[in-house]
Amino acid sequence: MNNKQSPFKSYWMGGFECSDKINCFGHRVDLLKETDHINRLKPDYEMLQQIGIKTVREGIRWSFVETKPYCYNFEIVKLMMDVGKQAGIQQIWDLCHFGYPDNLSPLHPEFTKRFTGLCTAFANFIVENYGKIELIITPINEVSFISWLGGDVAGTVPFCTSEGWNVKYKLVQAYIEGIKCLKSINPNFKILTTEPLVNMVPHMDADSEQIKLAKAAHENQFQVFEMLTGKICSELGGTPELIDIIGLNYYYNNQWVHNSIEGYFLPWANENNDPRWRPLYSLIEEVYLRYNHPIILSETSHSGEDRPKWIHFISQQCDIVLSKGLPFWGICIYPVIDRPDWDYLDRWHHSGVWDYFPESGIRRMLNQEYADAILDCQNVDNNYPLQTNMDHSC
Repeated sequence: MNNKQSPFKSYWMGGFECSDKINCFGHRVDLLKETDHINRLKPDYEMLQQIGIKTVREGIRWSFVETKPYCYNFEIVKLMMDVGKQAGIQQIWDLCHFGYPDNLSPLHPEFTKRFTGLCTAFANFIVENYGKIELIITPINEVSFISWLGGDVAGTVPFCTSEGWNVKYKLVQAYIEGIKCLKSINPNFKILTTEPLVNMVPHMDADSEQIKLAKAAHENQFQVFEMLTGKICSELGGTPELIDIIGLNYYYNNQWVHNSIEGYFLPWANENNDPRWRPLYSLIEEVYLRYNHPIILSETSHSGEDRPKWIHFISQQCDIVLSKGLPFWGICIYPVIDRPDWDYLDRWHHSGVWDYFPESGIRRMLNQEYADAILDCQNVDNNYPLQTNMDHSC
């Protein structure tokens, strides 16, 4: 891919929560339904125009479109694509955000076959309905996180402990074969690989062994990229050409003390001038120097009152990346619509540009300060009136 030409319609992007995973209680959670986005596609897309967003992340929900093994129904996906096209919105598609069909897990012997079946069916659906268009696809979102959640702490399928590496290996195996299927059908597909971006540090009084372990833990965040590009586990068939764009997911709690019993996170603003804290731009630069691929910040947000401060911080850090001449192509606010907790659906995070208050029936409430901060970061004239007379109570 040309590192100098961004394929995105807007630098600022928005992500709609699209996980359909099974939570820690064994219940299927469909966040497209929980957030009501699936029923409000057109008005949701129209709202994004108020904050200059023309590119969004969406998901097909694997458990929904595969009605039974190797049988697929993409009618809802087609509806979503058609509404997006009418609204002038560019959609990035996650094939597996978080969630697999019933009775399937990465440790199942047919997992790779099932996933490549999905990729083949999706690619054929796109070509048959829209031609061999350029489309940006994330085959599997955050392999590192979901392999830890399901393989090490039993928070989702396959509900294991001490199996994180095996889950990761199987997911990447399917990922690689899925990319090959997608690109064999339509070489114009572009692969956006999205992974968490973290900084793991030792205790302040750590000895040499603890420092070494923290460094190794920090290094392990790159295992998925290393496998996809063939730097490790070469038997999987990874090559640098499998990735077109790297997406990095970064939140306020993405820097923490390794093996800290209390789970201590470094304050995101680094008020105490902790020497272990690293500015975001340096973490992004580290990834670019390793892989030499264009990068976007594919997920970022904060909850509550700190949202405006957070987005200013993010924008400033990304401006530094741009000033270094790196191919940095955008920032995705994720989620752009408020989301509930996966495990406790009555707890809403209030992390979107639009909040959801189910107890009062309000599904879209603009957070004015957050929206103003986003516009300010876009260098939009502050006198431009953000439309606030929208239907907040529906």
